[in-house]
Amino acid sequence: MADDGSEQVLDGLRRQARRLVDDLAGPVRRVRLRSGDAALEVEWHDPVPAPRDATPSAGAPAAPAGPETAAASDRPAVRSPVVGTFYRSPEPGAAPFVAVGDLVRPGQVIGIVEAMKLMNEVTAGQAGRVVEVLVDDGKPVEYDQPLIALDPVTGRDA
Repeated sequence: MADDGSEQVLDGLRRQARRLVDDLAGPVRRVRLRSGDAALEVEWHDPVPAPRDATPSAGAPAAPAGPETAAASDRPAVRSPVVGTFYRSPEPGAAPFVAVGDLVRPGQVIGIVEAMKLMNEVTAGQAGRVVEVLVDDGKPVEYDQPLIALDPVTGRDA
């Protein structure tokens, strides 16, 4: 069990990291804080996205082609708020937060992304029915990567 002092330092660092990310412009890819010998690193995602019709460079992996790729991009999705590891359940062996067919409401937790030992809850931004889980449990995810595909809920579906 960690002593009370180190737990307070860790809590303080968590609060500072959340405030820092909220205050920074643009999507932050990585934040690294240290308490001893004070170090701070911030890494942003590339702010200029590649044009849609651009040909991938020789070193870049080609995006998978197929109807499922096109269909997935047309659907609303719950996206990763940070780079990290995606978990579908609150702890190993527990039931997942959501499964295919479940109705979700705005603000409902659909998963967790662990980043730098911080567990970040991922919440739905809109109501919908889960039509596909796009990332396996325990897999790495990038910022803004779709995690759960939704079918929007209309008044008759609610």
